[in-house]
Amino acid sequence: MIVVTRLNDSRFAVNPDLIERIHETPDTVLIMVDGAKYVVTEPMAEVIEMIARYRARIVSLAYDEPSATASTPQALGNRTSTGPQLGIVRGSSGAGGAGRVTEFRPAVQAPAVHAPTAPFVPAAPAASADTTQGR
Repeated sequence: MIVVTRLNDSRFAVNPDLIERIHETPDTVLIMVDGAKYVVTEPMAEVIEMIARYRARIVSLAYDEPSATASTPQALGNRTSTGPQLGIVRGSSGAGGAGRVTEFRPAVQAPAVHAPTAPFVPAAPAASADTTQGR
């Protein structure tokens, strides 16, 4: 939630994921997905910055929150995480369609193999036998 101020100086929190549009004419108006409109004192650029900080905090919490399910840190580039780990469902087993979950590992890039290729030569048009002539 982000905290914004109404024109009467009362403050309230709004879920930024439910903001559809922001207008600034000259007051800043938050238009929600359900059609509700809120006039706030903060300029549009400040509201956008608050939304960006809110979303960055959510992502940060997702990576930094310790979890009881993961006991060893997993490398994430130059960071480590003890949060929940991802898995990939591979294939299916039987009519139920339930797959086997395996540990997520980054894809290993295969070395590039450049086989020599022959130049493209278009095929000659096929000769057609016209059987309607001569009748």
